[in-house]
Order: sequence, then C-alpha cells, then structure tokens
Amino acid sequence: MTKTSIIAGAVLAAAISTPIQAGTLGVFQSDQNGFDTRTYWYDDGREITVFDTQFVPTLTEAMVAEIRKISRNPITRVIVTHPNPDKFNGLSVLHKLGAVSVASKSTADAMAGVNAYKRYFWVNIAKAFTEATYPRMEPIKETFSGQQVISLKSGETLTLTELKNPGVSSTQTVIRIDSTGDLIVGDLVHHNAHAWLEGGIVNGKPKPDIKGWIAALDELKMLGGKTVRGGRGDDAPVEAAVKGQQDYLASVDRLVTDYVGSLGAAKAELDDPVKAGVHYAELQKRAAARFPDRQLAYLVGYGIYGLVDSKK
Repeated sequence: MTKTSIIAGAVLAAAISTPIQAGTLGVFQSDQNGFDTRTYWYDDGREITVFDTQFVPTLTEAMVAEIRKISRNPITRVIVTHPNPDKFNGLSVLHKLGAVSVASKSTADAMAGVNAYKRYFWVNIAKAFTEATYPRMEPIKETFSGQQVISLKSGETLTLTELKNPGVSSTQTVIRIDSTGDLIVGDLVHHNAHAWLEGGIVNGKPKPDIKGWIAALDELKMLGGKTVRGGRGDDAPVEAAVKGQQDYLASVDRLVTDYVGSLGAAKAELDDPVKAGVHYAELQKRAAARFPDRQLAYLVGYGIYGLVDSKK
C-alpha cells in the first residue's frame, strides 16, 4: 500500500497534509476573486486527474503550479462535474498540457448556453471583462452518459456517475475515487458554507430547482462513498454533508418564499435592477443571520436572484 496524503493548497495559504487511504488527493482553493472555489486533483503515483478548473485561466495556472510543487507526474485528464464557468473556464490551460477533458454529455451540451449567459453578464453588465479578456470556452473532448469507470495507470479506478436530478446546476456528475471512497461533487455540496442559489442556466435563463437538488443529494448517499469533497466549504462524511446541505436548502427556500410573499405591491421592485439589488442584500443579511456558522455569505448576494425570480 502506498503512502497517502491530502494536500490543501490555496493562493495565499501553505500546503498541509493529512493521511488518507491511497494515492495523493490534493485541493487548490482560490480567493474571493475566484469565488473561493476548490479544485481537487488525484495523483495515483503515475498520472494526475484534475476535477474542475477554476474561474479564469490564471487561477488554473496557479493550481497547476501548486501541483508541480508536489508532483511531476503528468496531468492526463480533467473531469468537469457540472456546467458552471468556475468548472470549465480554465480548460484551455489543461488542454495545452495534453490533458483530456471528460464530462457527461448533458454537461458538455449545456456549456455553450451557460458560457453565453455568463459572458454577457461579465462583459456587458458587471464590466469586469471585455469580449477579448473573458475566458474562451473550449469544448469537452470526451463525453459519457449515465455512468463511466475510468481505469488509471496504477490500476485504480474512478467511477463517474451522472445524477438523475439537477443540483446546483442543470446537470451533475459525481466522481468516486474507488480506492478511498472520496466523492468529488463540485458545488452540489457547500458544507458549512453558503450555496450558489442561481440555479442552472436553461434556455438562457436561470432555473433553480431546490426539490431536484435535495433529491440529487439523496442520490449521493447511494454511491458508496465515505467523504464528500465539495467545491466550497469543508469536507464531511456523506451523511453529515447530505443532511446539512438539505436542511440549508429547505430553510433558505422558505426564507426566500416568505420574503417575496411579504413584499406585497413592493414585489414590483424585484423587476428593477437597482431596487432588486437592495432586496438581494437584505436576503444575504437574513441568510447570514439564520446560518451564522456558515462561511461565504457573499455567495447568497451573487446568486440569490435566480431563486427570487422563481418566486415572483
């Protein structure tokens, strides 16, 4: 049996290590400019698989640099868990290194629509990028449907499962590292952190589905894993991660439903971008008060509009 470790790398944080069962599982975490996104990677001793990419290529490059401090094994593949830009915007960096990108067909098919929606927002509304500087989307190279088992060079396997229900996005893949029971879930779980509540982008509009997300979490319990490694927040045993996320989603859904219902005639303000922003800030404040121990309350302010729009 090989010596194993999990290594947490961040843009401004030192690496740490904790024993696990097999191979080396690492995680790179961006700062708030990258939405505190955690990108996991697995080194089986002969090759490295990356799970998701970060929001911009420069952060993907920083993640690769952190990996290179620990291992010189080749990065052979990147698996995209769901179609959100912080999961696929850095594909160009990994493709250039020779990595093969893998995603469910439904994720690959959804990416173009999500990219167009997000590009418009960041370029024309937020004005944080220009058309030239917003990351270029690159297509997925290999797709699957349902379930796929990937054999690594060491003989270990990764089991990819496309969930039947939507999660944080319109479609969701979970990767089980079969030798360890680690479940890589992207943003399906934000344990001890607030969630991105925009919903999946479907036909050019956000479509949150809290019931579907809760059902997707029930599916997670059936995958034979031990530890959930989410895209933000903390790692947690499967049962604790699922219960915590389901309770959070149900509670925030009620909070938003009650808030929108209480507005009466003022509900029309939700159609005005400036006035709506005041309400989103208030909902962020209320969510933070309801869950004072959860990190990253700013995510509520960014993404809550999708859930609010579904209640109008």
